[in-house]
Amino acid sequence: MYDKSYGNYSKSVTQTSAIATLMRNVYLWMTFALATTGLTAAYVASSPALAQIVLGGSTYLILALIELGIVWYLSSRVMSLSFSTASILFVLFSILNGVTLSCIFLVYTMESIATTFYITAGTFGVMTLVGYFTKNDLSTKRSFLIMALIGFIIATIVNLSLQSTQMMWLITYAGVLIFCGLTAYDTQKIKTMFLEMGGEKNEATLKVALLGSLTLYLDFINLFIYLLRIFGNRRN
Repeated sequence: MYDKSYGNYSKSVTQTSAIATLMRNVYLWMTFALATTGLTAAYVASSPALAQIVLGGSTYLILALIELGIVWYLSSRVMSLSFSTASILFVLFSILNGVTLSCIFLVYTMESIATTFYITAGTFGVMTLVGYFTKNDLSTKRSFLIMALIGFIIATIVNLSLQSTQMMWLITYAGVLIFCGLTAYDTQKIKTMFLEMGGEKNEATLKVALLGSLTLYLDFINLFIYLLRIFGNRRN
C-alpha cells in the first residue's frame, strides 16, 4: 500500500532540494558578475589613458544610460529571451558596470576598498540568510521599501544641487538600511517565485534565477557603494 504522507514528504524534500539548487545558481551568477565587475574596474583604473577616456566627457553618461537600458530590458523581457541571450546581456552589464565603477579605485585606497568589500559581503550574507530562512512575510514591507527608495532617489538628486554634507551622510546611512532591507526582501521573493513555479529546474526557472542574481547583484553593489562612503579612505 502507498503511504500518502510519505509521498508528500518525499515530494517536499525533492522540491526543497531543487529550490536550494536554483538558489545556488542565483548566488553563483551573482558571484561571477561581481568578480567580472571588480576585475574590469581594476583593469580600467590601472590604465590612466583608458580611465581618462571612460571618465571624461560624455562617455561616462552614455555608459550609464546603456547600463540602465540593459537592466530595464532584462527585467521586462527576460522570459521572452533565450537563456543564452539573457546570460550574455547580464555579463555585458557586469562589464560595463565595472568600467563605470573604476573611478572608486582612483578615489579610495585599495586597503579600504578591500575592507569595505568584506564588510559588505558579511552584511549581505546575513541579510540574505534572513530573507531565505525567515518565516515572516517580507512582502508586507514592500510598500515601505519602495517609498523609502523613491524618497532616497529624490533626496540624492536634490543634494546634487545643494551639496549638503549633512544630507549626504543622511542619504548614505539611509542607503545602507534600505539596501539591507531590499536584500532580505529580494531573497525571499526569489525563493517564493521558485516555489510558485514548482521548484523544478528548467529554462523558465533558470531565467528567474538569472534575473534574481541581477537583482541581488544590484543590492550588493549599492550596499558596497554606501558602505564605502563610511569606511573608505580617500587617496591623498
